[in-house]
Amino acid sequence: MKPVPALAEALGAGVLVLDGGLSNQLEAQGCDLSDALWSARLLADAPEQIEAAHAAYVRAGARVLITSSYQATFEGFARRGVGREEAARLLARSVELARAAADGVREEVWVAASVGPYGAMLADGSEYRGRYGLSVRELEAFHRPRIEVLAAAGPDVLALETVPDVVEAEALLRAAEGCGVPVWLSYTVGGGRTRAGQDLAEAFAVAAENEGVVAVGVNCCDPAEAGAAVELAAAVTGKPAVVYPNSGERWDAGARGWRGDMAFDPARATTWAAAGARLVGGCCRVDPATITALAGSLTTED
Repeated sequence: MKPVPALAEALGAGVLVLDGGLSNQLEAQGCDLSDALWSARLLADAPEQIEAAHAAYVRAGARVLITSSYQATFEGFARRGVGREEAARLLARSVELARAAADGVREEVWVAASVGPYGAMLADGSEYRGRYGLSVRELEAFHRPRIEVLAAAGPDVLALETVPDVVEAEALLRAAEGCGVPVWLSYTVGGGRTRAGQDLAEAFAVAAENEGVVAVGVNCCDPAEAGAAVELAAAVTGKPAVVYPNSGERWDAGARGWRGDMAFDPARATTWAAAGARLVGGCCRVDPATITALAGSLTTED
């Protein structure tokens, strides 16, 4: 493993390009993701495909790779008959595969271990609604075992991502305390509020005084929402912002398909960076070619 600077240090030096949607790249590689475990199924069935997808984003210009653990949970694996010990091994493998792709190039590349919301485990689209009826303590108990396993696998940062409400954000931050790895906190938003309808400034504020949080922002949202959210996150927390919206298409959980048109403009990355974003990329349906264009726009701006 080649040494790279700590992520917080790198963010202080400039903007880092994130990868795009892992699932769409896996589908482009011919993988079938019609499963409740989504990309996480391939951790057991075809890990080489996950490493290849990460490598495609490195070639595209990504310098931070987000692991395939978004929908990987002990509970989800248990429904497939996977025991706890094997589930922990597969969670750790998600970090190892991203690290292998990162170590295959001369450029500095960081690995972010994805920690998806409780709703991702349910696989019913509830991460876009939040308000599961669970307390902070209950959500913390759900998230902590997975966070501990992922942190022990040695990522550079934990991506607490696609968080739909403040209750889950508080639980995730508590669960990550003492894990020895920095985190970023990223909400999914709609109409200028969290998906649960909470004030976005108040949502960002829960991370403002947390020294373990290296960036705060949004992902898995309409790209038109990203600019205002970045500006607000930076203003409220005084921390670097992270932003990686969807293509602009909308996920239909009932039909398990995407609706609408592509609206992701890579040129917007310069505006996001000017507003305080230091981690910039794409989420669902944003492919390597788009990440290349995004990286190019930021390089041109520099």
